[in-house]
Amino acid sequence: MPEAIFSRSSWLNSLHMSTLTVAMLGAEGHSVDAVLAGSGISESDLRSMKRLIGPGQEQQVFANALRLSPEPALGMRMGLRTRISAYGLLGYALLSAPTFGDALRIGLSYPVLLGTYFNLSLKIEGDTAWLVATGYGEDEALRPFNVELCLASLKVVCADLLGQPLPLMAAQFDYAEAPGQAQAYRQGFDCPLHFSQARNAIGFAAHWLDQPLPLADPITHQEMLDQCRRQNAELAANRAWLERVRELLAERLQAPPGLEELARQMNCSARSLRRYLQQQHTSYQQLLDELRFNRAKELLQQGDLPIYRIAELLGFSETASLRHAFQRWSGQPPSYFRV
Repeated sequence: MPEAIFSRSSWLNSLHMSTLTVAMLGAEGHSVDAVLAGSGISESDLRSMKRLIGPGQEQQVFANALRLSPEPALGMRMGLRTRISAYGLLGYALLSAPTFGDALRIGLSYPVLLGTYFNLSLKIEGDTAWLVATGYGEDEALRPFNVELCLASLKVVCADLLGQPLPLMAAQFDYAEAPGQAQAYRQGFDCPLHFSQARNAIGFAAHWLDQPLPLADPITHQEMLDQCRRQNAELAANRAWLERVRELLAERLQAPPGLEELARQMNCSARSLRRYLQQQHTSYQQLLDELRFNRAKELLQQGDLPIYRIAELLGFSETASLRHAFQRWSGQPPSYFRV
């Protein structure tokens, strides 16, 4: 039976990774605007850190970073800078777990809180334990970057949990080796590398799973687990509700429902809808803009529709309005996104 693709299209992300990307590229001399181009994220968003963004916006920032930086393993370098403290309550739940294996199994059971683009699993094969990342469902051009980011961040999380580096026995990648990649990977993963494999994974001696953690604390662990369960349930409920709002807007981008009509479709008042969206750090207009922007980029990348037709499909009365919207969304004209 084919593996299900793990899609995060309805999830909302924090600005943590986008902020890290801007900082890393800024150290190389690249402007904030260049790194955020086409993402719909502003510099003021990064300063406040309150806004939540869609996966497509985060992936646009990653795509910009790859275009701007000559680094052969940029995703790996970012992953190696992602400490366990970036995972908030979940990070504390893992640090306070009894053993390394307990911590890994708990972490993998909360993919929403981990913010992963993969199906993550722990597999024991003989004397080797593998942290496996499969089911990638995002932009294929960004596959190596996202794999690097995922596996390198897992390596760092393991070291943070143990209080010492976890010796890796091997690393597997489901894509072919690119020029300069292996040398960078050897430095970052410090283990034998295997490209063009059926999966992405890092392997280590299975006996490490029984290793007691230096910061284990049963009382803190139970408290953090309870909070993680509540947070996960709340995020799941909010995600389902917000996705329904997005679906209703996406169905009618050419003539979107107003806030009042949308509220009726959601069986609530306009005031309640507005307040709820504010609690999710978004708004009616922001959701509509993001949906229009993403759809416009898709249509532009197909390459066969004129700008005026795209404007019509997205509910703009004239082409100039679409051009102005693109400047507001990304600081770039529509032609910037043509293939």
